[in-house]
Amino acid sequence: MIEIQKGDNNTFQFQLKTADGQTLLESVDFQSKEEVEKTVKQLQPLALSQNTIERKTNYNGNFLFNLKDDKGNIIGNSLLYDSEAGMENGISNMKRRIAALSKPD
Repeated sequence: MIEIQKGDNNTFQFQLKTADGQTLLESVDFQSKEEVEKTVKQLQPLALSQNTIERKTNYNGNFLFNLKDDKGNIIGNSLLYDSEAGMENGISNMKRRIAALSKPD
């Protein structure tokens, strides 16, 4: 499930959520709803490419990942994970949810 929200500063974001409502990926701010919708339509090929997923560790030792567009710009960030295995599971879940977006309900 993808939720598109309007922010306080007239920007838009999307959140990719699990079936039970947990956030897997939160986008960066976009200037228009059309820009968000265009990016959402491009999620499937981006999530399937290994070159668009950036794995990171923050200064507290937590793990996270970013999803990048084909130009290398970050379009979304994960939440923080306590372990690398948890992060990898989050990436797998994100890929499955994005793949499910194209299937009819």
